[in-house]
Amino acid sequence: MNYIFDGVKCAPGHALPFGASLTGDGGINFSINSKDAEACILELYKKDNGPAFANIRIPQEFKKGNNYSIIVYGLDPKMISYNYRFEGRYEPSEGLRFNPDWSLLDPYAKSVTGREEWHKDVSLPMRGKILTEEFRWDDNPLNDLSYNDLIIYEMHVRGFTNDPASKVNCKGTYNGIVEKIPYLKDLGINCIELLPVFEFDDLEDNGSYNGEPLYNYWGYNTVSFFAPKAAYAKSNTPDGIAHEFKNMVQELHRNGIKIILDVVFNHTAEYNGKLGLTYNFRGIDNRYYYILDENGEYADYTACGNTFKCNDPMVAGFIVDCLRYWKDEYHVDGFRFDEGAILSRSATGEVMSNPLVLDMISKDPILADAILIAEAIDASGLYQVGCYPADSRWGEWNDKFSHCIRKFIKSDESAGPELIKRIKGSPDIYNETYTHFGVNYVTCHDGFTMNDLVSYNDRHNIENGWNNEDGIHENYSWNCGVEGESDDKEIESLRSKQVKNAFALLMLSRGVAMMLAGDEIRNGQKGNNNVFSQDSEISWINWKNEKAHKDVHDFFKEVIKLRQDHPVLRSTYKGTDKNSSDYPELSFHGTTPWELDENAPFLTFGFMYAETKADHNADEDCFIYCGVNAFWEDQTLGLPIVPEGFEWSLYVTSANRKYKKTDINDSITLEPRSLTILIAKKTRRSSK
Repeated sequence: MNYIFDGVKCAPGHALPFGASLTGDGGINFSINSKDAEACILELYKKDNGPAFANIRIPQEFKKGNNYSIIVYGLDPKMISYNYRFEGRYEPSEGLRFNPDWSLLDPYAKSVTGREEWHKDVSLPMRGKILTEEFRWDDNPLNDLSYNDLIIYEMHVRGFTNDPASKVNCKGTYNGIVEKIPYLKDLGINCIELLPVFEFDDLEDNGSYNGEPLYNYWGYNTVSFFAPKAAYAKSNTPDGIAHEFKNMVQELHRNGIKIILDVVFNHTAEYNGKLGLTYNFRGIDNRYYYILDENGEYADYTACGNTFKCNDPMVAGFIVDCLRYWKDEYHVDGFRFDEGAILSRSATGEVMSNPLVLDMISKDPILADAILIAEAIDASGLYQVGCYPADSRWGEWNDKFSHCIRKFIKSDESAGPELIKRIKGSPDIYNETYTHFGVNYVTCHDGFTMNDLVSYNDRHNIENGWNNEDGIHENYSWNCGVEGESDDKEIESLRSKQVKNAFALLMLSRGVAMMLAGDEIRNGQKGNNNVFSQDSEISWINWKNEKAHKDVHDFFKEVIKLRQDHPVLRSTYKGTDKNSSDYPELSFHGTTPWELDENAPFLTFGFMYAETKADHNADEDCFIYCGVNAFWEDQTLGLPIVPEGFEWSLYVTSANRKYKKTDINDSITLEPRSLTILIAKKTRRSSK
C-alpha cells in the first residue's frame, strides 16, 4: 500500500540494509535505528545547502522494533540529499539528548556533502548522499603477502603529496597517491597505511595561533564512518569520490601494494563541552552509542571528550557492519584500530577479558583475511601490549620497540639487553602462549619524525596553540649537539647516520616492519611532535629533501631490499636452535664472536642470521651479519667464522668511511655511531 507524505509517494520500508539504498522498483529505502526516540522525521533536500522540500514523519506503524524505515518513490537519487530529525525527551542526567531542531546525519550514510573542498564552504551543512554507480573491479587479491612480509608505509593522504615539490598533478588526494605509486614501488613498499579517511569535519575548531584558526588535520574525529573523506578527492560528486578511492585501491593492488586504513572507533567528533558539535549519534541514541557516567555525562577514556560504547551489541554490530563495508565495497586489506584498548572496555567502561566486539570482528567471515592491528592502549592508562584480548590473528603496535631503538642509538647502554629481545621479535611479549604478532616501528604520525628524533631534544609545539603542553612529553630523542636545523656539516652527517642506524635495526628485526612516510628523505616537522592541527609545510612531506638527502633514501631502499630478498629476516624467532646450516638461525656477538652477555649493558655488538635454501626457500645459502656501534669512538668487532668457501662482503653501511675489501676479513672496525651490514655467500671458485 502506498501513501503520500508531504507530497512524496511512500511505502513501508525494509529494516535491512541500514542507511539509504535503491530498491528494484525505482524507490529509495531509508532505514535507521533509535531505541529511545519517540518519533523520526526524514528530511529530503534538492539542494545541498537549501531547505528541505519534504519532512516525512515516519509512521509508528512502519517501525520494526527500534527501527524506522520507509521507501520513497519518484525521486532521482543523484539529485537529493537527506538527514533526520528525532523527537524525544531531553534529560541529560539520564543520557537523553533529543532535540527536534538538530538535523542529523545518517550513521550509515555512504557519502556526505558539505565538506567537498578542504577548509571551504564553512556555511554548508553536512548531509547524506546516495551512491548510484557500480565500480568495475579487476584488481587481484594480494594473498601471497603474509603479515611478516609487509613493509608498511604510514601516510596522511593530504600531507603525502600536497607539497608543491611532490611532482603530482592532483596534490593532496587519492589520485595523488596513485601518481606516487612508482615511487613507492621503487622504494620497496608493499603496504600503505592511511591516517583516517572516513569523513571527518576538517573545519572543526581547534583554537587559533597568532590570530589564525587551527582546524583538524589528522582526521581522528570521525563524523561519518561509511563515507570516504570527500576533500581528499578531485571530484566533488558522491559517485566520483567513491570512484577515486576505489581506483586508488585497484591501482595499488595492481602494483603489489596492500592498503590498511587507520580507523577510529574509540570516540567520535561529538566532543563534550563547548567544542562539541552534534552530527548524529548524540541526537539519535545518545545513551546507547556512548559510555556515560551516573550523571549522564560522557565518560572520557580517550582524552577526546567521549567514548564509543563499543561492546554494546548495537554499537558492536555497527562497527562490524562498517568494517565489512570497507572490505567488501572498497576492497581494502585491513585496519589499524586507534586507541584499540577501548574496544575491550564494557558498556560501563570496565576492562573485559572477552570483549564482544573483538570476538565479532575476529570471527566474521567477510573479515576472515583482513589485516587487523591494534594500538593496544588508551588515554586512560590501559596498556595491553602483550595482552590484547583478541584472536591470535591480530597484531599490535609495539611501542616498546620504538622506545628501545631510540634509547640505544643515542648511546643509552642500558637499552642494550632489551634491544636483543626486540631484534628477536620481542619473544618476551609475543611468546608461544601469546600468538599475536608485533608491528615494529621507530616513528609514526604520533610523535617526532626520524629527522626530528635526531634534531631536537624537546618538542616545539607552540604553534598548536596549547602553550607547548600538547604532544608526547618523553621522546627519547637527541639533537646531536644543536637544537633544530643546522648548517654544521659534521652534525648533519651524524644525524643522517643516526637515521640510517635506526632504520636498519628496524628492517633487520623480526616482526612486521612499519615506517613513517617521509623518513626516507629526512622529512621534518620543525620539532612539532603533534601536528594534528597543522595543515602547512610543517605537516606536509617536503619533497625537496628527496634530492638533498639522496644518501638516506638510497640507504633505506637497500635495507628494504635486503629484508625483501631474505626470508630469514621475516621468519619468527626459534630460539638458539641450529638449522640445517649447523648454525643458530639468529645469533648475537660481542667484540669477540659468540661472546656477548645479553643481560649486561653494552653499546657495541653484532648479530648474524644464517639463511639456508632448505629452511627458508631462499635462493642460496648465506649469512647476514650486522655490526652495531652506538659508542662515540671506533670499535672493532671480530667476525664469526663461516663455513669454508663463504666470504664476507660489504652490503651497506651507515658510516662515512669507505670500506675496502681488505678492511673486512676476520674483523671489522666500526666508526663512532655507525652500523655495517655484511653478507657471506659462497664464492664462485668454491662453488665449481
